[in-house]
Amino acid sequence: MAEVVIRLKRLGGKKKPHSRIVVIPKSVGRDGKAIEEIGYYNPASQPPQIKIDAVRAKFWIERGAIPSPTVKQILKKS
Repeated sequence: MAEVVIRLKRLGGKKKPHSRIVVIPKSVGRDGKAIEEIGYYNPASQPPQIKIDAVRAKFWIERGAIPSPTVKQILKKS
């Protein structure tokens, strides 16, 4: 299996971004097909909305998935 990362998948319209936190092969583009969606992040709301399935995130990290720097900070907050 290719190297797997946990990163953000951008959604939303122009100037109204929100993102899903996904587990995805490193070679796939930002908005490509994900293996699993484990949460979402909405920075536009006050306070920013964060929801993440910590059990699934831990599962993937234990199996070698590497969180992106942004996702790493989101995981620390939640």
